[in-house]
Amino acid sequence: MINIIIEIINFISILISFVFIGYFYTLSIQPMKKQEKIGEKAWNYCEKVRKISGLFEFIAIINFFLWIWFPLPIVREWIINKNMWIGIIIFVIVMIPLVLIMIKGVSDAGSETLSPSKETQLYGGIYKYIRHPQTLGEFPMFIAFGFVVNSWFIILLSTIFIISTLH
Repeated sequence: MINIIIEIINFISILISFVFIGYFYTLSIQPMKKQEKIGEKAWNYCEKVRKISGLFEFIAIINFFLWIWFPLPIVREWIINKNMWIGIIIFVIVMIPLVLIMIKGVSDAGSETLSPSKETQLYGGIYKYIRHPQTLGEFPMFIAFGFVVNSWFIILLSTIFIISTLH
């Protein structure tokens, strides 16, 4: 009985984290446009909500790993492969280019990654080719985590999250 309670809490935590990641991330973008409405405090506001979004992302990742031991009973059989190493190998293969894109984006953005600044112009480096390299690297990671936890359900849930957040 205690397991089902943990499974439900974990699932609800994933859903809440996804909602708040998307909500706070959306609030954190376009500080220049927000400055037109609320003035200079737009920059601090965007920084705060960007960090809150990151906190919920961290919580979601923890919940993904808890999913290994506490999946919802109705989707427990939605495993990718009986050999978990297959999912781990897919995870590593997918994560390598994603992490490289994110690292390059973070490197080229510098402090802009967490702290938006109107002095920062993001037109050099990888930003010449990709407008949002960190997002391109970050969002598919949720799908990759579905492979490492061996769950088609997490992949489906992550795909729905990504599609809904990007619209």
